Amino acid sequence: METEFKITRRTHELLDGYFENFSIEDLNKIPEGFKNNLIWNIGHIIVSQQTLVYKGSGLPVLVSDELVSLYARGTAPHRDISPSEAVELRNLLHALVQKTEDDYNDGVFTTYNARKSEMGFDLATVEDAIAFNNHHEALHLGIMMQLKKFI
Repeated sequence: METEFKITRRTHELLDGYFENFSIEDLNKIPEGFKNNLIWNIGHIIVSQQTLVYKGSGLPVLVSDELVSLYARGTAPHRDISPSEAVELRNLLHALVQKTEDDYNDGVFTTYNARKSEMGFDLATVEDAIAFNNHHEALHLGIMMQLKKFI
């Protein structure tokens, strides 16, 4: 699992670069032909990780219901986010990686509600969920790499 967490941390470092390199206006911009923006993808990554790992393990998610409603699967940006909301997402991006790793190492995840992901991956254990989450984050990072070309 050490490698899985290393991948997650590195992905989140790359995601953090978007906060450094793009203005709040750029983060909120939805380029023509796209359904979402850079900041939505970051919020979606955060909420999806919580849903896959924590909710899938029968544990409460560590983000607000408001964030879940804004960034869950099937949502799209319906307004620009504020600079303070961007700071919140940036902080969660880092804090939740460490919290998940600590919780994993502390044995917090004792069960998992086995299911098949929307993409057809079998998720039988929290380890499966963490590995699949890395795949999911990589997909969204790729989308973001395309988005930034049009900003």
